[in-house]
Formats: sequence, C-alpha cells, structure tokens
Amino acid sequence: MNMSRSDEEKYMRWRKKMVETQIINRNIRNKCVIEEMLRIPRHLFVLPEYRDMSYDDSALPITDKQTISQPYIVALMTELLDVSKSHRVLEIGSGSGYQTALLSRLARWVYTVEIIPALYQTAQFNLTRLDCQNISFRLGDGTLGWPAEAPFDRIIVTAAPPSIPHFLVKQLKRGGKLLLPLGVYHQRLVLIEKDAGGKIHASNRARVRFVPMTGVAEQSN
Repeated sequence: MNMSRSDEEKYMRWRKKMVETQIINRNIRNKCVIEEMLRIPRHLFVLPEYRDMSYDDSALPITDKQTISQPYIVALMTELLDVSKSHRVLEIGSGSGYQTALLSRLARWVYTVEIIPALYQTAQFNLTRLDCQNISFRLGDGTLGWPAEAPFDRIIVTAAPPSIPHFLVKQLKRGGKLLLPLGVYHQRLVLIEKDAGGKIHASNRARVRFVPMTGVAEQSN
C-alpha cells in the first residue's frame, strides 16, 4: 500500500504519541521494546476501516472475530518475556503479525503458529512487506506448539486457554519463560519460568482480556 508523505508523517506522530503516553507513562522500561514500537508501523496491521484508530489505547478487530491487542498489552507482554538476540521464540497466535514483528526485531528467530487460514496469510503478507526475514510460519493448532523446532527459549501465547497447555510447557527450555493469558471469564496474565532443574514456577502479572484459544485447548473448557 502506497501512502502519501503527509500520511506517513501523520502516522509517525501518532506512533510517537502512543509510545509516550501509553507505553513509557505506564512504566514500560525496556529500551529495545520502546525503540521498536516507535519504528513498527502498527497501522499496517489493522483493517483499513480502523487505520485511523491504529494508535489508540485499545484493542481493535481484525479478521475472523479476532483482535490486535492494545499497544500497552503488547509492550507489557514483550517486556515480561525478556527476549534477547540469542533467543528462539515460539509465538502461538500470529494474528495480523504485529506482535510477531516486534518479537522478530528482538530475537534470533521467531516461530509463529496461526490456526485461522485467513490470518495466517495476512501475517505472512504483512511481515514480508516489512522485510522480516527471521520468521518461520505454520498453519495449525498452536496448543500443540511446534515439536519439530523445540525446545524454545521463550514462548508467548496471544489467545487465552482455560488451562496451561502441557505441550507448550514441555517444549520450553530449562531456564526459559512462557507467557500466556489464562482463564475463561476472569483471565490473568501468567508468567511461567522453568528453572535449571526443570521445575516450573508460575506468577500472575496482570488482569487481561483476550479472545479464547481454539483447537485442542477448547476441549479443556
């Protein structure tokens, strides 16, 4: 999509304001997260009719009754995940690809799984036009993870299962972190850490509201 110079400048102003008011003012301190959210054109990841709302402090609808998360939640989850350039990251739920783009700027490689065919195609299109080259895409049930590429240093889930998917915990490296929204009616953001001995430690970090995870995860509901 070609945009005029004035449109690009407008979105840049909105993006800067988004980061200042929604991210920095809410105590996100990871400099890499802040810098990349200033760079990534969020307006390219929303539906055309919502483009002028793309930097608002809210989640927005995307294809097939799914959503692109509120900017602050994207920043919070990325900061909590604590990604470094040496990490291989598994993302469950590509969506339109915005979170994926942010992860790709921070990690060595991102493996992203999407269960909805239209979103799988959308994410590939969006990330290809941004020249994100360190991403592998898979169409399938994210509840099962990506066994052939496991284990992962970090795993992030962007839809809420009713219980912690054991396949994902199994695919997490020792010393790794898994972050996911958990629950049905009352959801919480849970950080799971696997220590050097393989023991699991879980902590609640925030109240959140995500779309439900589909696939095998639904059978646990």
